Amino acid sequence: MAQKPLPPRLIADPEAALAEAMEAAPRFEARTNDITVCVRTFWLDDQSQPDEHRYAWAYYIHIANEGTETVQLVSRSWEIIDGRGQVEHVHGEGVVGERPVIGAGESFEYTSGAALDTPSGFMRGTYHMIVPGTKQRFDVKIPVFSLDSPHQSGLLH
Repeated sequence: MAQKPLPPRLIADPEAALAEAMEAAPRFEARTNDITVCVRTFWLDDQSQPDEHRYAWAYYIHIANEGTETVQLVSRSWEIIDGRGQVEHVHGEGVVGERPVIGAGESFEYTSGAALDTPSGFMRGTYHMIVPGTKQRFDVKIPVFSLDSPHQSGLLH
């Protein structure tokens, strides 16, 4: 008699499931002076509609201040490049509605998303920061990261 297949393993702890998914996600990192920016990307199948040329991703960003001074992220500039090389420039205040202050040895993290009309692309950018105590302004590089979907024939990135 054939054995009945086992049901898929479910992780009862949502935090453990998230940690497992985060560890498996592609990782992109850049360091500017004492600030390290790490990006992880996730394909969003449930928010994508390939038949209508809509492809969606989430990206998780961790910004670590490894310096000795408090800094504040005041604005950002993005370049979003689709699979045809078309570039969209996005500029805005803060991130996800915040202008986070990141103390020495502290970090800030957030999740956001992007949508393209091609099955792959890239994003890159810059955080515009300030040292609140001195009003000194400086830029922090956001690493180039790829947006890859299972609908792209052959891996490009």
